[in-house]
Amino acid sequence: MKTKTVFVCSECGYKSPKWAGRCTSCGAWNTFEEREETKSQKGQAFARTVAKSSSNQVVSRLSEVEIIGDERLLTGITEFDRVMGGGIVRDSVSIITSPPGGGKSTLSLMVASQLAKSGKRVLYASGEESDSQIKSRADRILEKVEDNIWILADTSMDRVLEAISEVDADFIILDSIQTFALSEFYPSRAGNPTQTMECASALVQSAKNKVRPRAVFMIGQMNKNDEIAGLRALEHLVDTVLVLEGEGAEELRSLIATKNRFGSTGEMGFFAMTEKGLTSIDNPSEYFVTKRKKEDAVSGSAITVLREGSRAVVAEIESLVSNSFTAYPLRISENMKKDTLNTLLSVLEQRGGLKLYDKNVVVKTTGGLFLKEQAANLAVLMSIVSGVKDIPLPSDWAFIADVGLTGELKKIPAMEGRIRELDRMGFTKVFLASEGARKVKLDNLEVVECKNLTHLLGKIFPKGKK
Repeated sequence: MKTKTVFVCSECGYKSPKWAGRCTSCGAWNTFEEREETKSQKGQAFARTVAKSSSNQVVSRLSEVEIIGDERLLTGITEFDRVMGGGIVRDSVSIITSPPGGGKSTLSLMVASQLAKSGKRVLYASGEESDSQIKSRADRILEKVEDNIWILADTSMDRVLEAISEVDADFIILDSIQTFALSEFYPSRAGNPTQTMECASALVQSAKNKVRPRAVFMIGQMNKNDEIAGLRALEHLVDTVLVLEGEGAEELRSLIATKNRFGSTGEMGFFAMTEKGLTSIDNPSEYFVTKRKKEDAVSGSAITVLREGSRAVVAEIESLVSNSFTAYPLRISENMKKDTLNTLLSVLEQRGGLKLYDKNVVVKTTGGLFLKEQAANLAVLMSIVSGVKDIPLPSDWAFIADVGLTGELKKIPAMEGRIRELDRMGFTKVFLASEGARKVKLDNLEVVECKNLTHLLGKIFPKGKK
């Protein structure tokens, strides 16, 4: 048997005959590891892969295939079930990732508890924490630790596969997939692209068993680029990819489905991190708005409606405008791109007639919601104008439109759902672009259409006001 030395990138699995400082495939630095490889080993690995993928598979007519994926496992965690498309499909494989401390292990344990309550058998396999550490977290965040949850603290995927059969698990959690290894692929260590892909493939085969389907939920480590560590092929292998956004010190957590074969891609759920774990924010429109009476309205605040997944969410934008005593005024925004803010300020100066060259401008959102949509641009500008003029906007008014470089208000998609949400929340007036919405029967809301920024400012701040 001939043996040759190869260098394998630990990030993407690319093989090179010689060492290099930078991987030519993924661009990562100092990731090449020296390996010895024999031709027979490569052939055996390929043969095993082919045998796995083809074992006991029968050719069937598509019209005669029985659909087993319609049955969903409901967890009762409202925001989680929403993002999953109405619950977990019983023969699906999902992966969730987040920054360290983001709450992915906490959410997984909560899902396990809810499924165990409904009578499902759950196996929680951890290669990162001991069983006592997991039990400590469970005692802290769960009202009761269910008898239907089994724990395995091991990094051997062979042992996990045995435990799945022993427990006859309906739902399997792996924390995290990058910490497990199959013995047949030694000396490749856990976390190596080969081991990660092979372990994930073994779980997919277990989940897709026609006789005994199971749902698998893998936790994936996040790299410095805010992506799942390892090969991108891992995301193609699974049915659902979830990203839990939010820093460790922040209360707000956003769960986003970047891929979902059984639901809407881009669906978003909101959670609040508390001492008792993650709590669903079932009515985000209340969470992202400060409750004020009409007489308590403050300057520098404006309301808009954002589209998060399939639903409309009312959000409050706050601005603080102050005199600058330096040559370069501050432009600070924690919840929107700085370039977008600078562009909007230029439009406001040129088309709205406000001079901001000597003003510091700080913009943020209540609750920490990030402004990804152009629909929020008009509300951002109105909150700044309100702050500059020190004139409060009524707390039951809203602004939904993009603002062009010409100062014209631009239509945005899905307007009907947005104005219905405002009507449901009791708002009395919404300002938007001309012909920006179809005629919709509303109970409380008045729709005011405006052509451009100058037209709108003239309606709200007549000449003679500060």
